[in-house]
Amino acid sequence: MKRYINYSIVYAVLAMIGGVFYREFTKVNDYTAFTTLSLVHTHYFILGMMFFLILGLISLNINFKSNRAVLFYNIGLNLMAIMLVVRGIVQVLGLNVVSDFISGVAGIGHTILGVSLILILLDIKKTCIKKVFRLIFNPFFLTLSHNFNIPLI
Repeated sequence: MKRYINYSIVYAVLAMIGGVFYREFTKVNDYTAFTTLSLVHTHYFILGMMFFLILGLISLNINFKSNRAVLFYNIGLNLMAIMLVVRGIVQVLGLNVVSDFISGVAGIGHTILGVSLILILLDIKKTCIKKVFRLIFNPFFLTLSHNFNIPLI
């Protein structure tokens, strides 16, 4: 749980840095149109800070550990955010850059993020099911349910 809360703090700081960078960079360059720099702030807050806060709370109750999927989630989220920053800087500065490369790398980041999110959710489901079966087939639980006429199912 502590590790997930630490991730949450790091992503909250990155979100704030992303928001300040967006505001100051567009102000210095007198840019008023939409740019993907504005998305870095919200992506890091929701997909970073909020996600890991929730995962930390879940891990309190079910002893959830999915190291590999969480590692790939972090890689996917940061790759996606870096590409949002790169594309935003290109937009603000008006550079003639081939955006196919940026789109490709951002797509890879989104794919890694999506697949790892599904793997984390499946791990949570598997851990919850194991916990429920341990609870139901616990001898102490069976004697309590028999004594108080509690139906098992």
